[in-house]
Amino acid sequence: MLLFRLRQTTLYPERRLSEVGLRPVVWQAGLVFLILCILFAASAAAPSKVPAAETTVPAGEEAAGPVPEQVQVQPRASDAAIAERLSRIMNSTGWFTELDIQVREGIVFLEGRAGRPGFREWAAELARNTGDVVAVVNRIQVPERSPWELSPALEEIQRLWKRTVQQLPRLVLGLLVLILSVLAAKLLAAMTRQALASRFKPMLCDVAARMVGIPVFLVGIYLVLQVAGLSGLAATVLGGTGLAGLVAGIAFRDILENYLASILISLRNPFKIDDLVEIAGHTGIVQKVTTRGTVLMNLDGNHVQIPNATVYKNIIRNYTANPNRRDSFGVGIGFENEAATAQDLALQVIAGHPAVLDDPEPLVLVEQLGAATVNLQIYFWYDGTVYNGLKVKSSLIRLVKRAFEEHDISMPDEAREVIFPDGVPVRMLETAGTGEELKPEVETTRHIPIEPDRVKVSGEGDFASEEQQLKKQARSARIPEEGADLLEENGSGR
Repeated sequence: MLLFRLRQTTLYPERRLSEVGLRPVVWQAGLVFLILCILFAASAAAPSKVPAAETTVPAGEEAAGPVPEQVQVQPRASDAAIAERLSRIMNSTGWFTELDIQVREGIVFLEGRAGRPGFREWAAELARNTGDVVAVVNRIQVPERSPWELSPALEEIQRLWKRTVQQLPRLVLGLLVLILSVLAAKLLAAMTRQALASRFKPMLCDVAARMVGIPVFLVGIYLVLQVAGLSGLAATVLGGTGLAGLVAGIAFRDILENYLASILISLRNPFKIDDLVEIAGHTGIVQKVTTRGTVLMNLDGNHVQIPNATVYKNIIRNYTANPNRRDSFGVGIGFENEAATAQDLALQVIAGHPAVLDDPEPLVLVEQLGAATVNLQIYFWYDGTVYNGLKVKSSLIRLVKRAFEEHDISMPDEAREVIFPDGVPVRMLETAGTGEELKPEVETTRHIPIEPDRVKVSGEGDFASEEQQLKKQARSARIPEEGADLLEENGSGR
């Protein structure tokens, strides 16, 4: 959570301190101060390489100092003088009880009780370094402590507290350096953003600001640890930055891929806000592009979020880039009809439609010879920002069908349909032996109703395009994806 808050205040320099608020900054500083206190306590608890005489001194008592290499009494000192000198020195420490020191022929015999094993070893080392001492017999006993005795724990707490109080000035100075480094990172990032705002898009400005702010912040962390006396931890932080980046790159590969794809999309500009596009099989109006994905509102009014990596790697079809769009439909005529006549007739119908453009011109081409029909393919252009392609196509199919019916151009299906235009005479034969009269000849004729000559019908509605309505809905709809819009010039969204 701390790293997230620090990243927010460091990587988004456009947010002033008044916008962020004083309470989060104070909370972050206090939390960092608490972490540094824990680190100092841990460093104080670590064992240090000091002489045995110093490590065995109880809290609150002064040690007698390191044992001297040689204790001079007098040249050729007597046994009594050696015993008296050792007794005075050891009794002055207050570490021993029931102390009895005897010296015979230069051999020192130590008897008594000591509070710790270190005191016992200290006494033997002191006697061994005394002049004219041949050997030392250490009989000092160390009583075993009860496992429920809390004095060692209290002594350790006191020692840690003293060490923390001694390091308090360093902690305060480290906290000051941390605050200054955060402010410096924000200031440099803000200057970088302001310098690049007129040349690049907000996405690139954010990336450049972070590239400037993050190194300054890391240098600040390194200085804090150095000032606090944690140079080993500082080296570990700097050495682990590259390793952490490698681990993050592997663990968050998809997230980084989407982030890099968002940068490339912001550079290449394959589409803009309110463009009608088709991406990975999804067609809709572009609403927003964030560092994670692209948000579309499809033709059904639903929001579709596509990851930026998918957007960048797939084919993008931008319908708004060119308002003129081409569509086509096919129709089959009978082999008995003349193909050129049918082509001219269909071309007249298409060219006379108010929604069809004259440039590029419409075409009626013979596509292939089918099993029972000659297949014609009709191509036409229309303005997609003004007209709806589905409605225009429906109207053209209906009008072409009517024109073919008026000019007796057949449109058989693939089942090899045979049509008798003059009807089929039916004669009922006289039944032998029944005496029934011969029935008159019945002639049936097929009548195909002709559709009315209307460009528009109620079922097709208006030819107007719904693209403007979709754009209006896309602007007013709530966008579920959070984050700044990378396609907006000021990066503030709509």
